[in-house]
Amino acid sequence: MVIKVFLASSSGSTAIKKKQQDVVGFLEALKVEYAQLDIACNEENRMWMRQNVPQEKKPANGIPLPPQIFNEESYCGDYDTFFDAKEDNSVYAFLGLPPPPGSKEAELADKAHILENGTHAEETNGEENLDDSIEVPVEERNGDAHGEEEQAAEEEEEEEGEGGEEEEVAEGETAEDDALEGETAGDAAEEAVEETDEAHADEEEQEEADEDREEEDLQSEEEEELRQLEEEEDDEEETQGEEAE
Repeated sequence: MVIKVFLASSSGSTAIKKKQQDVVGFLEALKVEYAQLDIACNEENRMWMRQNVPQEKKPANGIPLPPQIFNEESYCGDYDTFFDAKEDNSVYAFLGLPPPPGSKEAELADKAHILENGTHAEETNGEENLDDSIEVPVEERNGDAHGEEEQAAEEEEEEEGEGGEEEEVAEGETAEDDALEGETAGDAAEEAVEETDEAHADEEEQEEADEDREEEDLQSEEEEELRQLEEEEDDEEETQGEEAE
């Protein structure tokens, strides 16, 4: 299979030149064998490309522009679809070629294959495990002797189970005791907090009472001073009256 890249060697469009170089450079980096077919110098190449590009892939004016990529006679796509395949690591699938072993695209394909087949494998393993999980009575597999041994083992397990129940009851009682102790400690802590709050409240009331007393003392002092001033003024007025007489 030969990859054919139709391009225009003498195109005046910088964008077309860049796209052509991008396609050719990437194919060379992947070491993919390809053939360049020039539509600028070869009218047959131009006509073949235009006729073999699918109608739904042609632009609105009906004239496809280079680069256009084919795998023999099969159309692969233009630059835009090539670029999308390069971004998705699916260039070999775009070209219709098997990815080489060890390539990133091959690893992705292997993972996809494993995911597709993993469900079936899990279902198969599940059915096998289901068959294995069906228990067969001990007497049928090993005889009556083994059945007696199994019965003795079950009795021992029952005795151990009873002992375990007693231990669980004892542990439960211990847990209840611990819970009661925790509740008692919590109550004591709450009482201590309440006592502290009451002590703070008493201190605040005492401070407020002291402030009230201080204010009353100040008012008393001010009233005493005013009374003395009034008495002094009265004495002065009496003295002045006597002098005037």
